[in-house]
Parts: sequence; C-alpha cells; structure tokens
Amino acid sequence: MNNNDTQKKLRNIIEGTIIEGETDNCTAIRNLLCASFSTSTTVKRDFDSKSIIKKEQAEFLIQYSVENNLWVVNLPKENKFLAKGGEARIYFNSHGKSVIKLNDAIYYATWLEYFNSLVIHNLLFPNTSYTFIGFTGMENSLCAIVEQLFVTSDALVDLSDVRALLRYNGFENTRRNDYYNKELGLILEDIHDENVIVNSNTLFFIDTVFYTAFQDK
Repeated sequence: MNNNDTQKKLRNIIEGTIIEGETDNCTAIRNLLCASFSTSTTVKRDFDSKSIIKKEQAEFLIQYSVENNLWVVNLPKENKFLAKGGEARIYFNSHGKSVIKLNDAIYYATWLEYFNSLVIHNLLFPNTSYTFIGFTGMENSLCAIVEQLFVTSDALVDLSDVRALLRYNGFENTRRNDYYNKELGLILEDIHDENVIVNSNTLFFIDTVFYTAFQDK
C-alpha cells in the first residue's frame, strides 16, 4: 500500500502543501482549496469553529464549478438509486459497472478536508479510487459527485484480515472499527464489514473516512 512516493504525497497533504505533477480532478480541487484557504489538521471538536470556513469554501466551489463547467444538473435517475449512507446517496452508473456518489461532506469540518480524504483514499486504495465528476445542489446543501468502481462480494469479510492489512501499513486499531497511523498522523474511521468487500481473496475498501490529525497521546 505504501511506498516512498506515496508517503511523500501523504505528508504533502497533511502539511497542506500543493501536490505537484498530478492531473486527476480530485487532486486538482484539493490543490485549488489548498491555495485559496488556510490549512490545518482536523479534529472533530473543530467542526463548529470551522463551520464558517466550510460555508465560505462551499460558496467558492459553487462559483468555481459554474465558471468551469463543473456544475452538474443532469443527476442520476431514481431508478438507478442503490443506497443512502450517512453522507452520500449512491446510484448505479448507466452501465452498472460503477457507482455515482453524491456526497455532502457532512463528516468533515471543511471541504478541503473532504478532498484530502478522497486523495488519501486514492493513494492508499487505488483499486477503488474515486473520480471527481463535479458539484451539484441537493436539499440546500452542496454535494460533490464522485464515481467509483462497483465491487461485488464473493465472501464474508473477516475483520481480522482487515486489521492485519492495516497494521502492516502502520494503522493500529484504536477502538472498534477506527484506526490511527501515528507516524503519518492519519485517522481512519468506520472500517466495518459494509465498507470493505472481499472479492477473489482481495480486500476492497469502498468507503473510507480519513482525518489528518495528530492525536494527543
């Protein structure tokens, strides 16, 4: 999962540094927010104090998406609806091989932190990487639209296998389904058996929530 190049990029994310040489849209939006707003580490107790920043970022992203043809009005049809999670509505794509997720970033204190999480996921779990499509509005909230490979399960997930894989890559289980990488200062949350799928003896992480924060020990 990790190599020297990946670790360098992860440190750039954590330190709020622009990631050079990447052309994917998730990184492009992340870099745009990094260049336009101050960066900081994330802890959940900062949610209320950062609400103004998140609102400013949302207004910025709406204007940017309208000016750069990233505002999406043709949303997936309801007959393609698959599920609704805590932060996303999920639809099948027209060909059924991927899913479209409309995410309101409710789990994140700012939109920068949401895109940080996407980029971190793409670095660590490229077999289920996210592709950013654009933005839309839903129920008076800004939503990011991302696409991800649709993976079917052919076996039950053994969470001990998940823990072993994450431990190998520096993530220690802190409580229940939450993990922490002390070296990098990365929190990974909610890794339960619905967010990891097994297919052909391979683990696919389909929903991850990363926070870039050094915890007090």
